[in-house]
Amino acid sequence: VQLQASGGGLVQAGGSLRVSCVASGRPLRSYATSWFRQGAGKEREFVAGIKQFSGGNANYAESVQGRFTISRDNAKNTVYLQMNSLRPEDTAVYYCAADSSMISSNLRSQSAYAYWGKGTQVTVSS
Repeated sequence: VQLQASGGGLVQAGGSLRVSCVASGRPLRSYATSWFRQGAGKEREFVAGIKQFSGGNANYAESVQGRFTISRDNAKNTVYLQMNSLRPEDTAVYYCAADSSMISSNLRSQSAYAYWGKGTQVTVSS
């Protein structure tokens, strides 16, 4: 499967943005899909993930819980990350990742993902 992330941009603190991860080659619903991010000078970190064949049971990093929502649109072969109440510390390059053999306990582990898209930059101004 090939992944393409898009939708990043510049937004003011408190604003909202939705980034998309479009898949080609295979149905994305067969893959656990997550978003990771990497801020300047920081390590890449887990943001949100959703298991394969799941419309719910999302998993979120504590820093984004209640502000971000991950969702699937199987008809569009896309996973979205809706980001609300954005903060300057959310500024990062956002990456989507997918894997068809994911077990729940590995959802937050970068090494568990075989497929990665190129990132999309999200910048939140104060």
